[in-house]
Amino acid sequence: MHEKDIKSHKNRLLDMQAALAHLTIATKDSRKPVELDQTAVGRLSRMDALQSQAMQLETGRRRGLELKRVESALARIDSGGFGQCLTCGEAIEEKCLAHDPTFPTCIACARSPG
Repeated sequence: MHEKDIKSHKNRLLDMQAALAHLTIATKDSRKPVELDQTAVGRLSRMDALQSQAMQLETGRRRGLELKRVESALARIDSGGFGQCLTCGEAIEEKCLAHDPTFPTCIACARSPG
């Protein structure tokens, strides 16, 4: 893979990392525990708040996983292994990396069952 392509992927990964970090900070309040005081909020409003909190917690969990994938790809760039399948060592197609630079495996290994 050309140095120019690696630099482009690194810049994209750094942008993804910054966006994920920003979203984590921006949604911090929506993941706080829900107030269960019946005198302040009605039962349906509390149920809605609990559902919203659960969705935000799951979104935060998924965002954390995506951040780990981004950090792993950045580490592969730093170590010189970016663009190589972690399973078989073959080159990952550029089209796959253009779609998602966090891809850790080639298509063949991604398709094979475990």
